[in-house]
Amino acid sequence: MTTAPDTSAGILIVDDMEENLVALEAVLGSLSQKVVRARSGEEALKAMLREEFAVVLIDVLMPGMNGFETAANIKGLDQTKDVPIILLTGASVDPNYAYRGYTVGAADFLIKPFDPWLLRTKVNVFLDLHRKNRQLAAQAEQLKRLLTSDDHPGGEGPLPATTTATTTPTDTTSTAAATTAGTGAAAPAPPASPAGSPVVASSPAGSPSVPAAHPPIPPEGPGAPPPHEPSPQPAAPASDTSRLAEIAGQLAEVELLLREAKGSDKKRLADRIAELEQAVGRLMVNRGT
Repeated sequence: MTTAPDTSAGILIVDDMEENLVALEAVLGSLSQKVVRARSGEEALKAMLREEFAVVLIDVLMPGMNGFETAANIKGLDQTKDVPIILLTGASVDPNYAYRGYTVGAADFLIKPFDPWLLRTKVNVFLDLHRKNRQLAAQAEQLKRLLTSDDHPGGEGPLPATTTATTTPTDTTSTAAATTAGTGAAAPAPPASPAGSPVVASSPAGSPSVPAAHPPIPPEGPGAPPPHEPSPQPAAPASDTSRLAEIAGQLAEVELLLREAKGSDKKRLADRIAELEQAVGRLMVNRGT
């Protein structure tokens, strides 16, 4: 399968002899890839720092910095350490050259004269590997952007959970206070202090002329208990003691109805009414009843 050439990364050929560079260019020309020349190891390092290469071909026997030293320097730089290197050398060489080339990080070692088809095949393998690495990096970056956009949607976010939590109990308490007032008992303010405090206990007793004629309003909805029969209205105004006892009974009825209904807010309100019952009971004990 033919792949499109990667124009962003070329092939670097390094040799001190002009005729060798010309021969390498002729062999690699059919790959349709950019080929850059370098006449020494120092020139090769400068070229690799200026631009990106998919593979480097280096002649071993060069004056000054030889091929082994050039390969070692390329592998020693963070910017170029991952570039594959193919070392080239003549036929009459030390047998240990191949081993030495692999120890400095070379990917392959070819002996001149080499087969042009073999050289093109090896170089094309590294070109294809470079293209695939670039594609994987681009896909990883795209996936990272998608994950980031999913974690942080633009402009929208969940509403604060405290809004409902803070308004619902207050509204329910106000409704319960109005319900209690409809039963004929003094409507107590929502207790801001613990049960049994003077503020909570004195509120019911401070209402001297409240009729106690209406039963508590039962909750609506399916499963609600049947309404209670209204208490008989006294013929004459009741004393403070009898009025407190009647208020305690009515609060007990409201508590029972609220506990049978569903909802955490109603349960919380029933607990508050139970505290009021205890406060009324203590007030009755203090009055000697």
